[in-house]
Amino acid sequence: MKKLKLLALSAVALFSATTTANAATTILATNDFVGISFWVVSMGMIASTVFFFAERGTVAQAWRPSVSVAGLVTGVAFVHYMYMRGIWVETGETPTVYRYIDWIITVPLQIVEFYLILSAVNKVPGSMFWRLLVASLVMLVFGYLGEAGYISALIGWVIGTAAWIYIIYELFSGAAGKAMKKSGNKPLKTAFTAMRMIVTVGWAIYPLGYLFGYLLGGVDANALNIIYNFADFVNKIAFGLVIWSCAMQNTSIAKR
Repeated sequence: MKKLKLLALSAVALFSATTTANAATTILATNDFVGISFWVVSMGMIASTVFFFAERGTVAQAWRPSVSVAGLVTGVAFVHYMYMRGIWVETGETPTVYRYIDWIITVPLQIVEFYLILSAVNKVPGSMFWRLLVASLVMLVFGYLGEAGYISALIGWVIGTAAWIYIIYELFSGAAGKAMKKSGNKPLKTAFTAMRMIVTVGWAIYPLGYLFGYLLGGVDANALNIIYNFADFVNKIAFGLVIWSCAMQNTSIAKR
């Protein structure tokens, strides 16, 4: 109970501090659907963060790092979304830099989750961890460099997309995919498959948004922001819930 109270107080303090830092001089308009989407995602992220850390103590020891990382992902995203909402409401500008700062922290953490859930069941090589981590960083760094104009936008998109495709290969046919098949753990296989689909289908929104919204200029900036926001909502929160569900099922099996 003391831990839950402390967690609740921490969440309130974090929310209050972030809200104060982002106190906008312009009030969120009722027809500002981009701003509303930023706000909805912010609330979803903080709620998920509180939930994941509250549930951390209910799962087996081997699964706690995975649930903790899920909470870190949504917690970091919450802070960034509060800032992005403030920027949008005040200026109407797309907060690209904040998006990439968020992604360069949260995306590698999500990719590392594959290693964490596999290692909770069986021993897996540490090289898998580093391959997934490096590929996720390459994807994001080159995406940012291209979109920010430091390198050719096309080159940034090509290298970033190639890194994403490599991650998918690793999860389907590489060491990670093979380790999942050999695990013999049904909840793990279900969770791994769902997480893999989020990375494959859900994350496809980002390179497609880069291609059609930035390179080709064929997508309205407002629409692209809303798409990105709700993609983050699903890709981060659903991703974490899948891990939590897997952890709970394995904890239940271990207690039998």
